[in-house]
Amino acid sequence: MSNSKGILELAKKTIRTDGDAIHHLVSLLDQQFADAVACIYEGEGRVVITGIGKSALIASKIVATLNSTGTPAIFMHAADAIHGDLGTIQQKDIVICISKSGNTPEIKLLVPLIKIGSNKLIAMTGNTESYLAEQSDFVLNTFVEKEACPNNLAPTTSTTAQLVMGDALAICLLELRGFSSKDFAKFHPGGTLGKKLYLRVSDIAAKNMTPQVEANSAIKNVIVEISEKMLGVTAVLEDGKLIGIVTDGDIRRMLNKYENINGLTARDIMTISPKTIAPEVLAVNALKEMQNNGISQLLVKKDDTYLGVVHLHNLINEGIL
Repeated sequence: MSNSKGILELAKKTIRTDGDAIHHLVSLLDQQFADAVACIYEGEGRVVITGIGKSALIASKIVATLNSTGTPAIFMHAADAIHGDLGTIQQKDIVICISKSGNTPEIKLLVPLIKIGSNKLIAMTGNTESYLAEQSDFVLNTFVEKEACPNNLAPTTSTTAQLVMGDALAICLLELRGFSSKDFAKFHPGGTLGKKLYLRVSDIAAKNMTPQVEANSAIKNVIVEISEKMLGVTAVLEDGKLIGIVTDGDIRRMLNKYENINGLTARDIMTISPKTIAPEVLAVNALKEMQNNGISQLLVKKDDTYLGVVHLHNLINEGIL
């Protein structure tokens, strides 16, 4: 690629410009931000977020963040609102309007219609003297000195500032609601993130076969059990209680050690006091246990009852690793 040095310098300049603007946002936070958060937290309706152009895209993202962290929110495009979608706003809803200038024609037309409905209006704007700011109950100042765009035209740094201000809102509300990892899992049941928060050892063990042999089982039977159950391991039981484990590694070590394996039993080659895990433990914690002990499987046990096996491959297949 030609002029690689120039490209990298331009990229660094862009990131520095955005970073400086985001850092400056800290000094723009004031009591109005705190009051806006309190208004949303104490409100009985949803948060309706609107905007035009690039600000509308940022509004959609903030809506997604709020919904996923316990604050019901909905997106309404400012242009569509004045052509029929104004009915999106219900009586107890709080409206956040995002606009860099705060003076676009669509915003000037929309704001009076929102005010007629007596809904609280929060402005997120870079112009605190704009029409939007003057008409709003609370103003979130997202002023940026300049855009990262060399022509200072394309919305770049300004939309980044809006996005960060939305994150600040969401996290403050999350903390006020005491939103926990369990709550988060309810809103993210799919994908790797959700699985890390809710998938338990019992969910995985239930999908596996349950390899087990008696302590006096012949080696041939042990090998067959390990092979048939396809987990590279079998539990060893005596009088119904778990007393050991035999892995495929134990089988290899046995073959290296003994010339004649006739007469050997599971008890002779098993590892006593195997690593176990309770069924209610999160799968992600089972992974940590395996990593800490340098093993690839754990026997699942509740009280004195052996329930099955959770294997590293299970966790990989589930996307936990």
